[in-house]
Amino acid sequence: MGAGAQPAVRAELNARLQPASTAINTLGLELLARSGTDANGLLSPYSIQTALAMTWAGAAGVTHDEMGRVLHYPPDEAAFHGSMAALREALETAAARTVQMAARARESGRAGDPLSLSVANRLFGQTGYAFRRPFLDLTRDLYAAPFEAVDFESHPDRERQSINRWVEEKTRDRIRELIPPDGIDEDTRLVLVNAIHLQAPWQEPFPESATRPAPFYLNPGKAIDVPTLRRQGRLGFAQRNGYRAVTVPYLGGEVQFLVLLPDANGSLSELERSLTADQLVADAELPLTEVILHLPKLKLEPPLLRLGQELRALGMTTAFDEPRGSADFDRMAPRRPNDYLCISEVFHKTFLALDEKGTEAAAATAVVMMRVTSIAAPTPDPVEVRVDRPFLFAIQHRASGACLFLGRVVDPR
Repeated sequence: MGAGAQPAVRAELNARLQPASTAINTLGLELLARSGTDANGLLSPYSIQTALAMTWAGAAGVTHDEMGRVLHYPPDEAAFHGSMAALREALETAAARTVQMAARARESGRAGDPLSLSVANRLFGQTGYAFRRPFLDLTRDLYAAPFEAVDFESHPDRERQSINRWVEEKTRDRIRELIPPDGIDEDTRLVLVNAIHLQAPWQEPFPESATRPAPFYLNPGKAIDVPTLRRQGRLGFAQRNGYRAVTVPYLGGEVQFLVLLPDANGSLSELERSLTADQLVADAELPLTEVILHLPKLKLEPPLLRLGQELRALGMTTAFDEPRGSADFDRMAPRRPNDYLCISEVFHKTFLALDEKGTEAAAATAVVMMRVTSIAAPTPDPVEVRVDRPFLFAIQHRASGACLFLGRVVDPR
């Protein structure tokens, strides 16, 4: 294999991952913006898009076209599902590589844990309901989402609790009660679930001895002291128009933490309004620079999000059977005049903790389908970056720029 083969292989992989990355990042920015800029926010665009992409695989007609437009899917549906599958495989490969790195670290007498990344998909469907085989095959083969027969009709709450236990197990108990008591009833026919859990040690840990209380400016006139990590080393860095971007790699370097810090005379809302999916991809590959980074410790655990209203506001209405009778998921199960499927709600929950050793993050998304029977650059001197005011962040797959998690910090307490 020639010297140019490796870059060519990487370019080919990046091109294959691009449709998934674009859809994930674009929808993530839209949903984060809709949560307002005056409070902390945390989403897993990857989890949301995985659950919705599986749902799209069963949509038909106007519903299919509308979902594709709102969710930023390309015209080539097969290529998009292939792109999502390639991204999942790339993430699994990245995590697997760190197992060997951690083993070598332990052999040399250094403590070391691998990057642990678990992505689990599953379809929980009403036993006896006529789900179409091509839909079940596609979600199984490209999303590794097996079908599990359950009985919503007779035991809706029992099955709800069972799904929630599955999510808790897959996220190491970080995501509890994903589906609330009103989330499933006897008309539920299918719940499509994605669960993701990440335990990611830094490539180079932050020294615990360097952690100190430091001011964080909630606004220009009000500061609070928060535990702040400090580390000097070669990190990705760039001064952009209106903000600074810094990337801190996790073990293996294929997954990283991206900080987007507005300039001192800028604002977080201006940064959010101007940020694009392409810029997130561009910021995934920053030139290495000697950086002194001050980063607050974080623990974010937002309340359960119901994304149905936000998705309808973005224009995805017929999937929720608005107007009545418009939902078309005929590729998921046969659509009959008085027995057809629509989305009743999309539930999403997240968790993130960041400290000297690394980051733990988890998320889960459930799309609940109900039956409708009646109508419903490097420099010699280090650059000092103090993350001491509201900022955006992402945990991203470096090669694709896809954001596994995307958030806003206005108060790190």
